[in-house]
Amino acid sequence: MTPEEPATHIPLSGLIRLQADARALKLPAARPVRSRQAGLQRSPRRGRGMAFAEVRQYQPGDDIRSIDWRVTARRQSPHTKLYEEERERPVLLLCDLGPSLFFASTGAYKQVRGAQIAGILAWLALWSGDQVGGIVFNGNELTVQRPARRKKSVLQFLETVARQQRSTHHSSAVAAAGVENATLDTALREARRVAHTGSRIFVISDFLTITSETSRLLGSLARHNTVSALRVVDPLELKLPESGRFAIAGEDGPVWFDSSNPRFQRAYADKVRLHTEALEECFRTAGVQPASVMTGDQPALALQALLGPRGHIG
Repeated sequence: MTPEEPATHIPLSGLIRLQADARALKLPAARPVRSRQAGLQRSPRRGRGMAFAEVRQYQPGDDIRSIDWRVTARRQSPHTKLYEEERERPVLLLCDLGPSLFFASTGAYKQVRGAQIAGILAWLALWSGDQVGGIVFNGNELTVQRPARRKKSVLQFLETVARQQRSTHHSSAVAAAGVENATLDTALREARRVAHTGSRIFVISDFLTITSETSRLLGSLARHNTVSALRVVDPLELKLPESGRFAIAGEDGPVWFDSSNPRFQRAYADKVRLHTEALEECFRTAGVQPASVMTGDQPALALQALLGPRGHIG
């Protein structure tokens, strides 16, 4: 987080500027602009796609329209051009901006880090030729945007992210849509309804509000899609300072606590351990690959480590 950016909220302009961070990631080869079917996901089948693969001798069954006449004339035997068929794949981003993410002891609020991660992934997927959609929820409001391969759709998704950070009132639009409570489980149910088979799904949350249903819902998504759980974590959620009186920032203002109290330390450590065990079991049972981003991390650097040297989100 640069000094001029707020630590508690990130505006739409800040999410748009994340294009620079996304460009810094090493992307796969760009799709040809004339192609209507190109995307991150390459099929193992050879067909009449836009990505040239090789020229080889003609074999019975090859499409005669793919004959390379120049090579055929030069080598005096029929040769065929082969292509790698490229297929786009929808990328669905679930961005949790609930009350528990309005918090940090260092760096930026968890909701800011979550919004930044969602923004970078949205830009990265768009430039890689994939459809981008999302589900944004903050406890009171839930907005669904179906995947599309348009910059306008990404900007609309980011505007929703920026707006829901600031929203603390109950949305009448949610009530009209029949959403009783815009929680993680609610968002996962919506994802099951929206996601096409074979989608790439990122669930961005602190996962503090998991329930007995969360694992089942994640598992249902993971059976037909590739799902990653990106957990946004503050260091204080893992371990208290050994001693001292501290203030932490929260939705209703600063909260003070004394970490010198041994009983408080033990109770806190037990709570952290139980939640960690429950979360690990949730991800393991669901078959979901988890990763963590700390509030003190720079999101682009954290995503670079997660996505690998090629920046491939597939």
